[in-house]
Amino acid sequence: MGKIAITERVTGHTELIGLIAYPIRHSMSPTMHNEAFKKLGLDYVYVCFEVDNSTLEDTVKGLRAMKVRGWNVSMPNKGPITQYLDKLSPASQIVGACNTVVNDNGVLTGTITDGIGAMQALKEEGVEYVGKKMVVIGAGGAATAIQVQAALDGVKELTIFNRADEFYAHGEETVKKLRERTDCIVNIYPLEDHAKLKAELDSADIYIDSTSCGMKPLEDVVAIPDKSYLRPDLIVMDTVYAPRQTKLMRWCDEVGCKNFNGLGMMLYQGAAAFKLWTGKEMPVDFIKDVLF
Repeated sequence: MGKIAITERVTGHTELIGLIAYPIRHSMSPTMHNEAFKKLGLDYVYVCFEVDNSTLEDTVKGLRAMKVRGWNVSMPNKGPITQYLDKLSPASQIVGACNTVVNDNGVLTGTITDGIGAMQALKEEGVEYVGKKMVVIGAGGAATAIQVQAALDGVKELTIFNRADEFYAHGEETVKKLRERTDCIVNIYPLEDHAKLKAELDSADIYIDSTSCGMKPLEDVVAIPDKSYLRPDLIVMDTVYAPRQTKLMRWCDEVGCKNFNGLGMMLYQGAAAFKLWTGKEMPVDFIKDVLF
């Protein structure tokens, strides 16, 4: 949507929705939400604000004071913003982060829709995950959201792998919380343990790669060592969506296993936030045509 189209439909009653992150000018979210608002005839506008941790508290105070209806949150603010909110959803409490805030008359509620988006993307691909075994590589924010939502939604067994880095302890904490709060069988192992990685993938139904492998400047990097870790009946989701096909996905094509990128996850996490703000269902089929 061009600037003229937005200007023509902004009124004195227009509600503001924002995105606070740094950097953020590359985001597809403004296009997605503004096109959805326009399609449904809703008097909202969605804009980006480059905000980092140094100005986050003041930003939240300002958005609350101005009665801004809601906003998305991305890096580096997903974790730190929780201390400035009034309520957190069950998933956000476990993850310790949020990507969506709703302002109900000054009461700020944070939730995280990344996991919701991932699970919906699996459903849309015809993947049944309830009662299944899932392997997730990664222990950062999006990976944790996926892990938490998968466990809450009924995945029977969840195995997490991550490099032995600063995020590994965070992954261990996630395992502890999920064991306490869900019936899911959850374990975490170092990604460097290739024998364990091979064994877990051999017995898994679904493999989700939630690392930055495949994105610039890691276009030629794959989290698993080689194609032998894949098999034709394994379902693979790579949360990267730029580029549209990663090296991991090319390997999947060569092996013959069903695979898809993170565009669906991005779309459905946005749709979940859209409904929280507006009470309306995002016209996802229309937005697919706009974005994809």
